[in-house]
Amino acid sequence: MSTSPPLRKTFAIFLAPMMLSNILQSLFGTINNVYLGQMIGVDALAAVSVFFPVMFFFMAFVMGLSSGATVLIGQAWGAGRPEQVKAIAGTTLAVGLLLAAAIALFGGLFADDLVIALATPPDIMGPATSYARIMMVSMPLIFVFMLMTAMLRGVGDAVTPLVALVISAAIGLVATPALILGWFGLPRLGIVSAACGSVVSSVLTLVWLAFHLRRRKHVLRLGSTLARAMRPDLALLPTLLRLGIPAAIGMVVMSVAELVLLGLVNGFGSDATAAYGAVNQIMSCVQFPALSIAISVSILGAQAIGRNEARQIGAIVRTGIEMNLALTGALVVLGYLFSRSVIGFFITDAAVLALAQNLLHIVLWSAVLFGMATVFSAAMRASGTVWLPLLISTFAIMGIEVPSAIALSRMIGVEGVWAAYPITFSAMFILQMGYYLLVWRKRAVRRLI
Repeated sequence: MSTSPPLRKTFAIFLAPMMLSNILQSLFGTINNVYLGQMIGVDALAAVSVFFPVMFFFMAFVMGLSSGATVLIGQAWGAGRPEQVKAIAGTTLAVGLLLAAAIALFGGLFADDLVIALATPPDIMGPATSYARIMMVSMPLIFVFMLMTAMLRGVGDAVTPLVALVISAAIGLVATPALILGWFGLPRLGIVSAACGSVVSSVLTLVWLAFHLRRRKHVLRLGSTLARAMRPDLALLPTLLRLGIPAAIGMVVMSVAELVLLGLVNGFGSDATAAYGAVNQIMSCVQFPALSIAISVSILGAQAIGRNEARQIGAIVRTGIEMNLALTGALVVLGYLFSRSVIGFFITDAAVLALAQNLLHIVLWSAVLFGMATVFSAAMRASGTVWLPLLISTFAIMGIEVPSAIALSRMIGVEGVWAAYPITFSAMFILQMGYYLLVWRKRAVRRLI
């Protein structure tokens, strides 16, 4: 079956607001780091960068949960079952809030021990601890926001999450510098200003989202039906967890690997840590279109399965590959052309800037391979096939990335850590594509609910 123009149009209409949402979310974090690096200094950027893998680790669980919920909601919506959509959403929110409360408690009690365990350089230990504690305590807000935007996309609404992120970013981009510089009579909070600005923007955006969905009489509005469903449904929970746990494990594996790599980077000093933070921010901007494409493939595939039209998945995958080559590839080219200027937004120190530019040149091109690998795994996830793609990703990360980073960092220095990424993404692409083409697409695909 060839990729038809109507499918390309449907894909593009769904992808565009979601890609803008994810880019905006990434830019919000990026600009916050620009504020810290330019208004306070390199040490502030390094202190925040220390928490990046930990944040990713905790968010892995909610990202896995939202992934499972999106597949089920997409299939239920495609099958025309709105009450089942609400039941899935209620169970997802209940589980997510329980998990977020546990993380908030852990963060309040053990932030100091966590930052010490990361081998954080002594000169940034205090501010890194304060930033980590605030971010972990605010996890319930972050989790609810992430789950709601994911579930809205599951029913085909990619515009509301975009508007919500615009509001959140606008508030945060005012709140963060206001707290750094003491505008409007506010106290000067220094490095933790970015964390506090994030809390303020999350609270206000969630309030707006609740009123907006209620006014539109949206299927996912907070009403009596959804409120009653906000408890673990024992009929839905096993299927939700069966889909969500592998995705969460995959994210945890990635975050554990990032923690190991961060420990290697920290061993080269705070300049290397600051360069790590800047390069990570740029890579996030480049990878978000790829991740948006993968999410689109998963949601559109789930909805097709819900409509009993699984034969469309092959065309959806081809469209995803085409868009990844065009969009992610274009960002990679721009990244190489303007690498020094982009890194200069985060870093003013000449030596650190040169180091970050060199590291970016090593890793940037491999984002295209990463994007194509995620397209194949997303298509399989839409049908409920999650364990084999997970095992492939886990092998690539733990069996290739971590050993390569350790070995190469000892041989050539901090550049060796970044050289491990292209090696890993190349292996991941070849293995995911091979399993999809040779095994998965020969199977019969059935609706899960």
